[in-house]
Amino acid sequence: MRRTTWTAALAAGVTSALVLTGCGGGQGVGGSTAESSGTFSGTYDGPNVELAYWNGFTGGDGPFMQKLVDQFNSEHKNISVKSNTIQWADFYQRVPAAVQAGQGPDVGVMHLDQLATHAARNIIIPLDDLAKEIGLTADDFTQNIWDAGIYKDKRYGIPLDVHSLAMYYNKDHFAKAGITDPPTDEKSFMEALDKLKKAGFATPFWMPSLWPSHLMYLSLMWQGGQEPYGEDGKQAAYDSDAGVAALEWQRSMVDKGYSPPNVAIDSQYAAFKNGKNSITWDGIWQINDLESSKVNYGIAPIPQIFDKPAFWANSHHFFISTQAAKDENKLQASKVFIAWMSEHSADWAGSGMIPARKSVRADAVKGKPQEVIAEQIENMHFLPPVPGVGGVQAETLEPAVANGVLGKGAPADELKSAASKANQLMERNRESFGD
Repeated sequence: MRRTTWTAALAAGVTSALVLTGCGGGQGVGGSTAESSGTFSGTYDGPNVELAYWNGFTGGDGPFMQKLVDQFNSEHKNISVKSNTIQWADFYQRVPAAVQAGQGPDVGVMHLDQLATHAARNIIIPLDDLAKEIGLTADDFTQNIWDAGIYKDKRYGIPLDVHSLAMYYNKDHFAKAGITDPPTDEKSFMEALDKLKKAGFATPFWMPSLWPSHLMYLSLMWQGGQEPYGEDGKQAAYDSDAGVAALEWQRSMVDKGYSPPNVAIDSQYAAFKNGKNSITWDGIWQINDLESSKVNYGIAPIPQIFDKPAFWANSHHFFISTQAAKDENKLQASKVFIAWMSEHSADWAGSGMIPARKSVRADAVKGKPQEVIAEQIENMHFLPPVPGVGGVQAETLEPAVANGVLGKGAPADELKSAASKANQLMERNRESFGD
């Protein structure tokens, strides 16, 4: 889940969403809601069945997922799970048409901010019965993670993990600058930057214009107490006071000389790995890459720059497609697979992710780099379950943030224009999805 790949995936999502017409939310095969046709027993005793399992774990997390799939296959002789691992951009472009043609995934994983879109497009089915039968309740999750899988009062995803933005810092740079602890708020963050500059690190905090700059913006906006979108999908608040303050702060890192101008995509991360950048904000999916590098790094939650602690996060959720719902054997086998994966989600922590379930999280991340981030899980924020909202964001917010960081336009002007366009796109989405 990185960079241009993820942006392209979201852009593809809004493009396809806007060409859909007459699509009622949550309506399945034959015009009725696609539901499970049988009670889940917890086991599968039917004939041998092969499941097509699609996911986008193409990075360092891929081997961890494949290891789990191999273990599942070894323990279930009558279920064979075949993985199809493709880039997330291709994943979200291909899944809808492939499922409708009967050549897509039976079961898979997608990001929570894609669940509502695929539910509204009749690609995935509700999983309320599965959650109930395997004993999953809100008590085993933080409320925001649990609620994120619900669209129109039905659950479409079973949470696997959470992954978020974090602050990485070079321990050697900090030691040279006399910084003993990672900064936690604006005051200590700015003091750290000044100390780093005095220690000879001319530009200690590179501010990217593209990925993950918009994730930084959202984090800062939430810290200012503002949601970026209404839950009804009718309004974007990019140009709110909190939104403008967030982008102005990002641009100030360039204006004050803490960041070079015109930081190209990935340059800030490459500079951090090469010892040229002292601090970078990036996702926890970078942990394994940094572990294998020679960087003496530390990890901490991003500082609280504004009124309250908050930072962007996303989550991988398991889904079952309408394709699988047409075959009772595949449907039941898919449920067994998801139930097993949920029970083994502690093993997934090795990928650098944070298990979504409270019952396994603490032990799973204990002693791992992401432990300090998991401790702040209550401060994670997610996009609302609105069909097409991720794609709208890719077409409107991301260019506005880039222009603001680059100084091509005043943050207030860029965000006002982006919010206006976003509102128009969300209105078209509501018409397309029957909302």
